[in-house]
Amino acid sequence: MSAVPVTPVERVEVVVPVRDEQDLLGRCLTALEVAVTRLASERPGIRCGVTVVLDRCTDGSAGVVAGFPTVRVVTSDAGSAGAARACGLRHLDDATAPDGVWVANTDADSVVPAHWLTGQVELAEAGARLVVGTVAPDPGDVDTGVLDRWWAQHRLADEHEHVHGANLGFRLDVYRAVGGWAPLAEHEDLDLVVRLRARGGAVATDAVRVLTSGRQHGRTPGGFARYLRELAASTRPLSTAPPVVGGP
Repeated sequence: MSAVPVTPVERVEVVVPVRDEQDLLGRCLTALEVAVTRLASERPGIRCGVTVVLDRCTDGSAGVVAGFPTVRVVTSDAGSAGAARACGLRHLDDATAPDGVWVANTDADSVVPAHWLTGQVELAEAGARLVVGTVAPDPGDVDTGVLDRWWAQHRLADEHEHVHGANLGFRLDVYRAVGGWAPLAEHEDLDLVVRLRARGGAVATDAVRVLTSGRQHGRTPGGFARYLRELAASTRPLSTAPPVVGGP
């Protein structure tokens, strides 16, 4: 991918923003445990940590995280996913040079595959400075009609055009160079990706696809849940559904 020398990944940090996700957080963290274990097995020289940012939580999310003693907990009153993600990264120590740190991002209502971290590290060490992964709704949460409409509008393949905070990875030094997550109410993922892509080294891939909740009432006004809700209300024939570019 890259003809120039690439700094080896010495450390992987996963950041998960949480806002009242007690019902789904456990499965998210369980899947991350599996991914971390696989990375440790295949790449024992890479340090790995998971940080959960409890952002204005009023439910039992803190109690769920307590069941995962290796997970680091940060509390935030930011009130937005982007600001919460940024808060998690600000709490990292500087024991590793930022160009050797890979940051993997997902959401509390999502389930990563076992190879999620090893796959991102392979891409990073091949020259990627940004990995934009795909997501798919959990078919157990979505009725058949909505699921059919979603798949009709999505091409999940390498070089795809979708952006999801639930499946992003990047080098820490490049993240800092572009100013980091913006404290936006929504679409903070698209905003950051636009800035990161301008620095080069972006890879859009379906190789590390993440499963995300198919709920229709989420934590942001215009996020994935709203998109699924609009699909549920749509009467447009599947054959004429427009493609979705750069969004859910």
